[in-house]
Amino acid sequence: MNEPVKKVWPLRLKEMKQRGEKIAMLTAYDATMARLLDCAGIDVLLVGDSLGMVVLGYNTTLPVTMDAMVHHTAAVSRGTERALVVADMPFLSYQASVSDAVRNAGRLVQEGGAKAVKMEGGQAVLETAARLVEIGIPVMGHLGLTPQSVNRMGGFRQQGKSKEAAHRLVEDAKALETAGIFAIVLESIPSDLAKTVSAELNIPTIGIGAGPHCDGQVLVSYDVLGLTENAAPSFAKRYAQLGDAISEAVAKYAQEVRDGRFPSLD
Repeated sequence: MNEPVKKVWPLRLKEMKQRGEKIAMLTAYDATMARLLDCAGIDVLLVGDSLGMVVLGYNTTLPVTMDAMVHHTAAVSRGTERALVVADMPFLSYQASVSDAVRNAGRLVQEGGAKAVKMEGGQAVLETAARLVEIGIPVMGHLGLTPQSVNRMGGFRQQGKSKEAAHRLVEDAKALETAGIFAIVLESIPSDLAKTVSAELNIPTIGIGAGPHCDGQVLVSYDVLGLTENAAPSFAKRYAQLGDAISEAVAKYAQEVRDGRFPSLD
């Protein structure tokens, strides 16, 4: 008799931190990939607004809409049994007002099937994060390199390098924890700063380009699998070159069609 699937809930991530268990997190954008990653034992599937760059072909995450996020989140949710599905709040879905954020986060949960949402920013989103938690929507934070602020930052650059910036990031992380978030992504910050933040917080930190001292790690699944056309970020590790394998398989299929070998005559 098969044992029931033990689902990952936000509270479990905090328990994993307390036990010293590392959290494995990857992005997913469709049901097929979600099913594969879920079966492989990934703890958290992030439906990232990175889909704008990885799936939709944009240069940044800024053009991604709520409708697109709901669409992809629903697909990932349908392909997931065990992992915690977290959906990104896209640009301008939560910055204008708390009421906007409540409505849009509600869509990701109600229509998309997400179990939590993720928002970028520190002091500016404290009230919003607290309100979402208050009404029952778990929130994951995101500090450091925040892609929705790419224009202000002048590109995708490491953050928190100065003493002042590092202090501000630590204070933002503490404030977000006080607001009730259950975990926080730390993107592209110095390893020693990520270590400090992780030690200061009771909630888990999930690093991406932030060194080995976070309580977990997240990468874009397409980078991990070698599916991206451009070179993966320096902090990413490719565990396969599936892009090459797919190209070779498709080229073989096309040649067999042209040669009349597929389908066979018998």
